[in-house]
Order: sequence, then structure tokens, then C-alpha cells
Amino acid sequence: MRQTTIIKKELVDKKWYIIDAKNVPLGRLSTLVASTLRGKTKPSFTPNVDMGDNVVVINAKDVLLTAKKDENKIYYHHTGYPGGLKQIKAKDLRVKHPEALVEKAVKGMLPRTALGRKQFKNLFVYATEEHKQQAQQPMKLEVK
Repeated sequence: MRQTTIIKKELVDKKWYIIDAKNVPLGRLSTLVASTLRGKTKPSFTPNVDMGDNVVVINAKDVLLTAKKDENKIYYHHTGYPGGLKQIKAKDLRVKHPEALVEKAVKGMLPRTALGRKQFKNLFVYATEEHKQQAQQPMKLEVK
């Protein structure tokens, strides 16, 4: 009988990947990024260990929103005060904070636990092509 191998956090081999988000649908991009951050692309996936890789997303301002989501999709947040429900359309969010579109989509696909918050810190999103992770020599990852 085969035994299941459980990977410890000290034995995890983390890699760096870079993804160009130019003209890539937001949903396809965020599912690939979320599964890479969790480590689901590795054969030794262990759900309770942070074994995901680090992901750098560039050109976030050029991510593609299909249909009429640019005008119709609304993001909500609450300030915590009575009557403090705020909303912003996707096209306005793209102008004001272009990285937030990708960050919100990926964060919604990660677990809502301490491990999910830790895995989210391995995501680096940039609105343009310039990024600060050249020293890590990230490998290019294509979105299908």
C-alpha cells in the first residue's frame, strides 16, 4: 500500500513566476494565479501548508473584462459606519487603482483563513511592465 507524503513547510521549493495580463480575461488570469499561489499545480500539494509559488503580474491595467463588465460590475465595501456602504464601478476602479481588479479577483479565490492571507502576500501586481522582482529572475507563465 502506498503512503501519502506530507510536505513540511521547510521542504517546500518556491519558484517565481511572471504573468503578463495584457488582453487576458480576468477570470482566466485569476484562476491560474490563485492555483499557483496555493500550490495546486505541484504534484505534492498539501492543503495545510503554504507551498505555493510567488507570482508577479504585470500590465494589470490592460486586463480584459468581457461582456459589459467594465460598465456594469460594481465593487462594494463598507466603512463600518451607519450608511457607509460605498461602491465603485470596474472602469472607475481601473483608472483609480488598476492593480485592485486583479487583487480582488485572486483574493476571492483563496481560502478565508490565516493560510490564505499568507498565500496572498506572495502575489505582486503592477499596473505597468516595470516591477521590482528582477533579482528573483521570475520564469514566464502563459495564460491559456
